[in-house]
Amino acid sequence: MSSSQESTSTLVCHHCGALNRAPVGRALTSGKCGKCAASLATPEPVAIDGALLARLQARDTGAFVVDVWATWCGPCRMMAPAYEKAASAFADRARLFKLDSDQNQAAAAGLGIRGVPTLIAWRNGKQVAHEAGAQTGSTLSRWIETALSKS
Repeated sequence: MSSSQESTSTLVCHHCGALNRAPVGRALTSGKCGKCAASLATPEPVAIDGALLARLQARDTGAFVVDVWATWCGPCRMMAPAYEKAASAFADRARLFKLDSDQNQAAAAGLGIRGVPTLIAWRNGKQVAHEAGAQTGSTLSRWIETALSKS
């Protein structure tokens, strides 16, 4: 692998699904999709479906976190403001997504979800962390920070 390939990540655009190469270490907020020109960053959590999750899992080598949740879940609703704040705080380094387990049952089952909320983090094309239960405030930020530091 050449050094130029080693210093880039492949990011799936959450708007159009296109693949984008992005320099490793460069702020996500400065990147735009080469196909649709949408920002590659997620300063707010982005709702995704099972198809986009599958594309992210198969092709994306950047850092991203998925909150698997449900509309009826009290702890999920309790965690939502902290997850929104984390999306803003980590916008330069990682993308934060939300997957509704009721609307995407096959995708949730494929992730081995037994309860919601569940957070799952990927980095370098691999799942690096999985945590069931609501996380709020600094606990959530520490969990994301730890997940991002794993290879």
